[in-house]
Amino acid sequence: MADRNESETVALTIEGGIAWVKFNRPEKRNSMSPKLNRQMKKVLEEIEFRENVGVLVLTGEGEAWSAGMDLKEYFREAEAEGLHAIRRSQREAYGWWERLRWYEKPTIAMVNGWCFGGGYGPLYACDIAVAAEEAQFGLSEINWGILPGGGAAKVAANLMPLRKAMYHAMMGENLSGTQAAEQGLVTEAVPAARLEARVREIAGALLKKDSNALRATKWAVRRMVEMTYDNAEDYLVRAQEALHSYGGISARKEATKQFLDDKSFKPGLGAFDISKVKD
Repeated sequence: MADRNESETVALTIEGGIAWVKFNRPEKRNSMSPKLNRQMKKVLEEIEFRENVGVLVLTGEGEAWSAGMDLKEYFREAEAEGLHAIRRSQREAYGWWERLRWYEKPTIAMVNGWCFGGGYGPLYACDIAVAAEEAQFGLSEINWGILPGGGAAKVAANLMPLRKAMYHAMMGENLSGTQAAEQGLVTEAVPAARLEARVREIAGALLKKDSNALRATKWAVRRMVEMTYDNAEDYLVRAQEALHSYGGISARKEATKQFLDDKSFKPGLGAFDISKVKD
């Protein structure tokens, strides 16, 4: 499958409210090519507002999540074509990573294997990341004479303590899924045999929560990363007001009723029954 068609570079399955989106170049350890980047953007846009999709899970076919950017197609061939091709390839990759960062639905990275270099872009873009303990994470760029670009160094610096990020980027040594979780690169790590089950547990819990509140929450957390406390405080006040205009007020009233009047749920122990919200 060296010449896999563009439409075949990404696999999509929708099941029970979960969209399972897969990097589908297992013969290349799911490295990201211009074709894959274009197809991923198409798939993300196609399912973002579908009513039968509540959560998106991004994973890889075979034994890798993504080995990063395809050195031959993304770098060598683009460079041979000229600067315009390099910029085009960059836009295609960064474009869908950005779309994923601000996605309307909750997103989960299910890291089943190798995650290297450029793979850190979509890893960071996902809201929650669960890795197999056996997965391997690496910024190997230093080993072949370049820096971890494409946002990879920024991802490490944002998610990991400074000393850990510096060591990771400068040494080019791999981290296991367990180490990646300990250092903040992913949310948690579980044995490979339990990876899908754990992701299904998280997705199932998310599907029971109010979709408008989830969207506002994930966007707020991302926006606040580089805000001062006062700016974040003000932003959250405005975000809550905006949420009321997008279905939030109905959900809030119903949740309050279930808590205070019906006494049918406790916020600290689970979500309220969203099926009773009236538009």
